[in-house]
Amino acid sequence: MQNRRHERVRELLKRELSVILQRECPSTEAGLVTVNDVVVSGDLHSATVFVGLMGSPDQQRRGLEKLEQERVRIQNLVGAAVVLRYTPTLRFVADDSVARGNRVLQILDELERTQPPGEAPAP
Repeated sequence: MQNRRHERVRELLKRELSVILQRECPSTEAGLVTVNDVVVSGDLHSATVFVGLMGSPDQQRRGLEKLEQERVRIQNLVGAAVVLRYTPTLRFVADDSVARGNRVLQILDELERTQPPGEAPAP
């Protein structure tokens, strides 16, 4: 039972944070901010929010700084939108897994294009 509740809280936080960040973080200033995942502690008192930051390196840096500066206000917005006994303390972490995945796909495409026709790929 605890696992199901934990998963529901995680998904609820992820959805609400996505809406809040879309509304509160203009993409011109901070780049595009997306919530990739939320990991909630066992006691539901804290949550690590993995955010994807798209834009220039400067926009990505400013985006993460803005999230840290606005952390308490964002927590309050989450607390108003999500009814929980405790509003989790949020911690924002830049997540580059989407960018790394895209880079792997790009490398695979390049390898496919440079491989001579009729030659089997190396195992």
